[in-house]
Amino acid sequence: MVRKLAEIDDDIAPSVTPVWAQLSAVPMRMNDADTDVATVTHLEIARVIERAHRRFLDLLRMELTRLGTDDISPSQVMLLFTIGSDELSVRDLLERGHYLGSNASYNLKQLVDSGYVDRSASPRDRRSARLRLTEKANQLCEAIRTVHDNFHRQTVRDEAEAQELVTAYNVLRRLEILWTSSLRYGGETN
Repeated sequence: MVRKLAEIDDDIAPSVTPVWAQLSAVPMRMNDADTDVATVTHLEIARVIERAHRRFLDLLRMELTRLGTDDISPSQVMLLFTIGSDELSVRDLLERGHYLGSNASYNLKQLVDSGYVDRSASPRDRRSARLRLTEKANQLCEAIRTVHDNFHRQTVRDEAEAQELVTAYNVLRRLEILWTSSLRYGGETN
């Protein structure tokens, strides 16, 4: 019988090292009986996305602990990945991510103070700040990327599971586009 992720939370939480190896036992495929088509609505999908995001941040927190990094939060790590190798304005960052203005401002200040982000005035408009990652941030992102690449190799056991991830990603992107269009065009998604 397939164990639900909620049932294995207690098994995963106590151990910090090697978390990814423990997760490889979690089945990637769900039985058809695990999903009742009548209960799958956009609201339910949004709730699953929110819970999955929280679990992912928990995994990032554990990895930060394992790496001995205590001056950055998992949400701030996600900001680093959103900035990536680009040089962005704060407005660009807000448009790329799901950050609230005050939340992003606080986190950006913390990232600048901790030496993860360089913030400089835009050459065109001194009122606008430009953001780019420091070498410290790039090293942290590379360490986390390596861990997640290893996790992917350990948990995606065959081509079918790899294809399921691609399908999940494509469905989530379509939902994002649908919901964004609904906001922009007042519910008309044609």
